[in-house]
Amino acid sequence: MTIRRVVLGLLSILLITLLGLLFIPRSYDVPTFQERAGTQYWDLSTGSRIGYIHLKSSSVQKRPPIIYLHGGPGGIIKDEVIRTLHPLADQGHDVYLYDQVGSGHSRRLSDIGEYTIDRHVLDLEAIIGLIGAEQVILIGHSWGAVLATQYAVDFPDQLARIVLDGPGPLFPINRSLASIAPPDSLNLQSPAFTNRDGNRKAYNWRAKTIAKLAVLGGIKVASDREADRFFTYLNGELNKSTVCAGDKPPLPTSGGGYYAHLMTLKSLQSIRDSRAALKELDSPVLLIRGQCDNQNWGFIQEYLQLLPNVKFEIIPNSGHAVIHAQPDMYLVVLQSFLE
Repeated sequence: MTIRRVVLGLLSILLITLLGLLFIPRSYDVPTFQERAGTQYWDLSTGSRIGYIHLKSSSVQKRPPIIYLHGGPGGIIKDEVIRTLHPLADQGHDVYLYDQVGSGHSRRLSDIGEYTIDRHVLDLEAIIGLIGAEQVILIGHSWGAVLATQYAVDFPDQLARIVLDGPGPLFPINRSLASIAPPDSLNLQSPAFTNRDGNRKAYNWRAKTIAKLAVLGGIKVASDREADRFFTYLNGELNKSTVCAGDKPPLPTSGGGYYAHLMTLKSLQSIRDSRAALKELDSPVLLIRGQCDNQNWGFIQEYLQLLPNVKFEIIPNSGHAVIHAQPDMYLVVLQSFLE
């Protein structure tokens, strides 16, 4: 009888410990999100409330407005991006940089199942409608390049030019491309860390539970605040894979939206194949890749083979975060393409 009580007691302690690991909220030592001065807001017809920064053109010569699409999904607009792109406003472009729905200054959705690639495309279409331009220039970084590509497929006539900065793979992903090695002549290098390293270090049992229940059942176990603070902590580890070996990674920036990240990625698994449409895209495209980018070469090569009007630039001594490592060179390449 005594042994049975001991065993039951140990099992109870184990169960309580497990429930604590899975369901007691966690805290993370990360910066608190602060609203950026000068932020404005759009209330879109889609139901999204979007926070954005507008760099107004200071030139008499008016050129197509530029819309910057940040990475993620669930990322935010960073101060260093605003600083790097600001000179474009002096050359006749109105520049708009916005936090996508569910992240940064933009409102979180009560139903996390509404974070989808289609919602992001419709939000972008509504934003372009509010701007009122016949054509715009899209600059998309990482996931933002995937969003720009999808928008180009749906609304090709509205785009004057497109910049794909370190694009993620085309969806549905052709996994066989991951094993293709780049030509030696390009002198590409691998970063010292990988995303797998960052995920392995950052994820705890509760974070894994939050992700599983969100993706599998659309269930919010944690508040947006807790989930977003974990996302900041996670990105601090993932940033280590975005620079060349020996370089300092970007500091984690608070405000990212973890549920927007999870659910948008889920929606990409059922996206329609747009490869045939990309072959017909007339808009000039600039594809930028850092020398130490962590994206597999085969996925980049697919863009180069599909897009009929593409220019390819490799930025030396930079990884996936090109603007962080080489902002001046990035701007020169961008200005040359836009001119």
